[in-house]
Amino acid sequence: MSEKLIRVFISVSVPKEIINIKEMLKSTVDTRGIKNRWIRDGNMHLTLKFIGNATEESIDSINNTIHDVVKDTPFINLSISGTGCFSKGDRVNTLWVGIKGDLDELEELILNINNKLEPLGFPIERRKFLPHITIARINPNQKKKPDISNFLNTTFMELPMKIAKINLMQSQSFPKGSFYTILDTQFLDTKLE
Repeated sequence: MSEKLIRVFISVSVPKEIINIKEMLKSTVDTRGIKNRWIRDGNMHLTLKFIGNATEESIDSINNTIHDVVKDTPFINLSISGTGCFSKGDRVNTLWVGIKGDLDELEELILNINNKLEPLGFPIERRKFLPHITIARINPNQKKKPDISNFLNTTFMELPMKIAKINLMQSQSFPKGSFYTILDTQFLDTKLE
């Protein structure tokens, strides 16, 4: 009998005011004739590590590891600022907003999480970490390309964001998009703030 696998990732919740930023940025992209999907309000987050498929039995070990990493980590002060995109070749497939602030502390936290999870069988991500919050996905396999020049040149007031807790999330895919469930939450050290 095979074990049930759960698709999981580690993330940080974002301030609810990001919804206003996303709504404003929607107006900067001409999506007529383009297949795209704006991320649902409750699904926007900052991913710290995508783990992928994990067994139900390994979830406790992952949670314990996250707890051990963050229990002595002070809050991290960030802000949401700027826009960007990811692409495959010349085809844009993701629109995002960026992260500024205490990025050295954020990278150190991610490095510690990676180093502690690797012995459990979850490899370290080799790509350089680019902190961002995905706000839209665009199907790259279509004839028409979206014009995102206004999106990339739009500025907005920075939105403060503090990392005080980290979530282990389950991701389930459905035809209408992904559905996320918080499996557990670990809190950073408030005494070190």
